Amino acid sequence: MKHADARALDRLEPLLRELRTVDDLVEKKRGVFYRRSRAFLHFHDDPSGLHADVRLGDDFQRVRVETDPERAELLALVRSL
Repeated sequence: MKHADARALDRLEPLLRELRTVDDLVEKKRGVFYRRSRAFLHFHDDPSGLHADVRLGDDFQRVRVETDPERAELLALVRSL
């Protein structure tokens, strides 16, 4: 699964704007977010659609973000952590 390229990130721009408002997230590179100097969230694109890898504890969990409801779920998850 490849990291999301600029075209894929363009499709996620509304979600990226929302993630940029989360207090303790820092976007080191477009679409790559850190929390407390540790990689926290990044995106992948594959034939099944767009996905986010979000750190939950010590491990990353893959979350599908192809649809608006899926993106809203990811945003709610990130804000809850």
